Amino acid sequence: MDIDWAALGSVFGVSLAVTVALVGLFTLGIVGLAKREAATSGAPSAAGGTAAAARTGAYVCFALCAAAVAYGIYLIVA
Repeated sequence: MDIDWAALGSVFGVSLAVTVALVGLFTLGIVGLAKREAATSGAPSAAGGTAAAARTGAYVCFALCAAAVAYGIYLIVA
């Protein structure tokens, strides 16, 4: 049995990068929803911005996460 260490390292690196990117996108979505809640409740926000922009940004982040997961499932099935 021969292990292709370069391919294994490449798969590990890509998997790590995609995992960090997905977690980062999901975190940005959660932060966007939290800012929307703060903007609608009237609490002062240090970053500013409107509730609609925060909600739109959060939905974009969640949509990108869903697209990445769907693409991963497509790669596994196809």
